[in-house]
Amino acid sequence: MTSKTKVAVFISGRGSNMEALVRAAQTPDCPFEIALVLANKPEAGGLATAQAAGIEALCVDQKPFGKDREAHERAIDGALRERGIQVIALAGYMRILTPFLVDAWEGRMLNIHPSLLPAYPSLDTHSRALTAGETEAGCTVHLVTAGVDEGPILGQARVPILPGDDEHALSTRVLEQEHRLYPETLATFCRALRS
Repeated sequence: MTSKTKVAVFISGRGSNMEALVRAAQTPDCPFEIALVLANKPEAGGLATAQAAGIEALCVDQKPFGKDREAHERAIDGALRERGIQVIALAGYMRILTPFLVDAWEGRMLNIHPSLLPAYPSLDTHSRALTAGETEAGCTVHLVTAGVDEGPILGQARVPILPGDDEHALSTRVLEQEHRLYPETLATFCRALRS
């Protein structure tokens, strides 16, 4: 049996999408393993979740690096290469990456975004969709490129916007779809990578 693709999941908070990826990785036919969960903030709740699941949890704290974002990313990149990581999955990693890390992992770094890209990149996606009077929202898994939320789309899930929806109600339903879409898309991506 071929070995599984080694994935590092990047988080900045509680990491609910990371949890969905960890659950998926525990199924026998899953083509990837979560080999590392990495956070940029020591208080990220998902680090403890990863440890409890028996996964290495690493914080490369951004604070000591000050404004030198590339130096922070060089430390991260070194940690990834030491561990033989093959793919990065961003899961609520709230930091815009520099060209250094984006270029170093081009074609091997995925992100999940809570809108139907190219609509509503960046932040406040749900409030913007509601304000615009959209009839549907959703989420997108895409490859990370230099432009924020502009990379090639790998998968999408659509969620209807219901009468009376507020940001919380909509984001809750979109998050459910994120937890389904991200593991499926990452699995498809990893299978293609190995074929």
